[in-house]
Amino acid sequence: MIALRTFVLGLGLSALLAGQTRNLDIYWIDVEGGAATLIVSPSGQSLLVDTGFPAQGDRDPKRIFEAAQAAGLKKIDMLEITHYHLDHVGGVPALAKLIPIDQFYDHGDSIEPSPQYDAYKTLAEGKRVILKPGDKIPLNGVDIRVVSAAGKVIENPFVVAPNSLCKDAQQKAEDTTENSQSVGWVLTFGKFKFMDVGDLTWDREMQLACPANKIGTVTLLQATHHGFSNGQSGAPALIWAIKPQVVVVNNGARKGFSNEGYDTIAKIPGIEGIWQGHRGAMNDAAHNTSDDMIANPEEGAADQGKWIKASVSSDGKFTVTNSRNNFSKTYTAR
Repeated sequence: MIALRTFVLGLGLSALLAGQTRNLDIYWIDVEGGAATLIVSPSGQSLLVDTGFPAQGDRDPKRIFEAAQAAGLKKIDMLEITHYHLDHVGGVPALAKLIPIDQFYDHGDSIEPSPQYDAYKTLAEGKRVILKPGDKIPLNGVDIRVVSAAGKVIENPFVVAPNSLCKDAQQKAEDTTENSQSVGWVLTFGKFKFMDVGDLTWDREMQLACPANKIGTVTLLQATHHGFSNGQSGAPALIWAIKPQVVVVNNGARKGFSNEGYDTIAKIPGIEGIWQGHRGAMNDAAHNTSDDMIANPEEGAADQGKWIKASVSSDGKFTVTNSRNNFSKTYTAR
């Protein structure tokens, strides 16, 4: 009996230790210039951010489902919709038929007429949480703090860091589209910090950056607005101040990224890696990253729908892998 009890306790301890050493995994799923980012925490709980487009034979929901299966998921614990444009929320109805979704997070009502929002609202009824800046998304094993939502940004910042980039920084008019309402957050896992602010617009980025940087520095940035979308996002006063070591661009072949967007990323102080969901077909060769770090070099029918994955360990080391060719690079969070 004593031996059996010791054996059972040993199994329990082994399971606990295994749970403590499990990595944080992040998948950037190719939804052809839409957005879909799947996060699986060290606890095994999942958060999906956005669902890509509808139609195309449910292409995007199917790709998300494939990634969820690869991650060993039986359900999506939490779905967060940054805002209600078709390339972010359109895939929700079809995805909900493929895999159960337990809870829905968003910024509240759409500020634009939106049939896709109406469909989402119906599906999310009774399971919906409306986020505001300063809230936390309760993904076990990591800390996720909301920094933007419903057109507002955090009042109590992570830090109050003087930002010399604010002097003479370009200002833009207030954006009144759904993009400006984007839910954005910073995920912290030990020394590793990942920032995703959806399609947050230049004017709101400036509110995070000036007169002082409210974010501090981050380890990995998902490029805002699919690669800054021709200057609608990507204010250097924020992007250069937060100094990400690695940037992942969830662009389409002809959406989101430009030569100017690439330049903004390339000039980040201390940048160590740029990864792209697609080769920017409208960019010249000097304004695309290394071929090994592009998940989908082709477009149209030749596109294979490959994802980029980051696997982050508790010691701050993280490996980014291109599923097209299994090329990977390992970095250490500063």
